[in-house]
Amino acid sequence: MTEIIAPTHPFDSAIDLTPAEDGVFAGHTSAAFANMVGPFGGITAATLLRAVQQHPDRLGDPLSLTVNYAGPVAEGAFEITARATRTNRTTQHWSLELTQAGVLTTTATAVFGIRRETWESTESEMPRVPAPDAVEPSPFPEFIAWARNYDMRFVEGAVPNEDSGENPDSTSTLWVRPTPARSLDYPALAALADVFFPRVFLRRGRYMPAGTVSLTVYFHGNPEALATQADEPLLGTARTGRFGNGYFDQSAELWGRDGALLATSHQLVYFKD
Repeated sequence: MTEIIAPTHPFDSAIDLTPAEDGVFAGHTSAAFANMVGPFGGITAATLLRAVQQHPDRLGDPLSLTVNYAGPVAEGAFEITARATRTNRTTQHWSLELTQAGVLTTTATAVFGIRRETWESTESEMPRVPAPDAVEPSPFPEFIAWARNYDMRFVEGAVPNEDSGENPDSTSTLWVRPTPARSLDYPALAALADVFFPRVFLRRGRYMPAGTVSLTVYFHGNPEALATQADEPLLGTARTGRFGNGYFDQSAELWGRDGALLATSHQLVYFKD
């Protein structure tokens, strides 16, 4: 009998890494996750997280990840160096660098750890929105390749078009899931934290040069919560506190359909008016 091998999901192909030497992993950019300049920032974040997950010294699961996009990542091969800077009883701190031909393009830090059962409370409230099936898909412009890997259904704050005009606030709320469907894990959650287009596009009602400088993701969901989510859509919402002097902040939340807050993120974004 001929064995049928299921094709690798495009996301897993994009974050695939090969151990090269102690603490060094080799990877290659994916055309499917290309952005206007270099790769989609979320796929870079997911790949850096995967490097730590594959490291033999890794302790526990992701608690936080901060990625600093120091320069553009060119199409082609790259290397990630992952180094545990300190390991405690329940937490572990990591330093990561992504280089191409010896040139540094991205730095990151990550905290992994072992979660303990404790008292818990969620003060944020999940937005009240229609069910995913009640919202029509809202495709991104065709030239943004990475967005084709996600089914996005905006409840508010959709991608502006030439007739949109300025918007009074920067909030976008949407249902989002990978396409084709894929069960949720930490790298996928890291990438989803960056699916929100720059808030300045929405406020000004048009595209303009903009790019993430630094992104931090906090992982609130434990492995069981992610397994419960399976391949169901997540509800994401993002907003900005202030625009000015060529930069703005962007804060986001990612909720499971069962009302669990799975991740929050904060990023600093450059823009040119």
